[in-house]
Amino acid sequence: MQDSLLDAAIAAPAANAPSSGTPASGTRSRPDEIPEKFWDPERGELRVDALLKSYRELERRLSQRLAPPGPDADPEDIRRWREAHDIPDAPDLYEIQIRHELTSPDIEVNRRLYEAGFSRAQVQLVYDLAAERLLPLIAEAAQQFEAQRQLEKLHARYGGPERFRRVAAQLSAWGRANLPPPVFEALSTTEEGVMALERMMQGKEPQMARDAEPPAPEDEGELRRMMRDPRYWRSREPEIVKRVSEGFRRLVGG
Repeated sequence: MQDSLLDAAIAAPAANAPSSGTPASGTRSRPDEIPEKFWDPERGELRVDALLKSYRELERRLSQRLAPPGPDADPEDIRRWREAHDIPDAPDLYEIQIRHELTSPDIEVNRRLYEAGFSRAQVQLVYDLAAERLLPLIAEAAQQFEAQRQLEKLHARYGGPERFRRVAAQLSAWGRANLPPPVFEALSTTEEGVMALERMMQGKEPQMARDAEPPAPEDEGELRRMMRDPRYWRSREPEIVKRVSEGFRRLVGG
């Protein structure tokens, strides 16, 4: 049996009647999630102007907290700001984990970073990136510079780029045909190595057969590390140069 429409109509005013806590005027009561200061009880609606004013004030305070204090700021405000951003009280108090000896802490760099408001983690990142990105670029640039310097010396020794180009083709063909690849590659990277190749090709130095046992990796690796040493390619210290030259002679002479 269907519900009576008449009964439903009669019961509707009682169900919709305001409770004892609801204003007789029919205005809505304040929802629990809205603070009293943002609610207009007379109109039964949100006070938008008060909400916007409060939001703007909150935004202003947050921006002041994030922005570094000005030069005339109170010392206590500056201290609190640095503490909130994990900034030490002085540039020399940054604790840097050294990734490479060439990127050890620099007081002037730290001072600049400190004045810019860098945190401890940000300063550490600067030094990490220097070791990770800059050092390989510097090493590559140094090797390219030294290679060009060695090439210019060979040009001068052989009477110009064109004459050395012809000699280089002969030396390359002979070296690839008669020497183990690691030995040929190592000798072809320096002026002394190229001169040794020429002497071997002319029969003035002991030769190593191409199928001979190649040098021990650690010996060759040590010589390569010595060649990358600035004392070898930059200052040309006689003792280092002599050790490298004699080392390669031993490798090719057995």
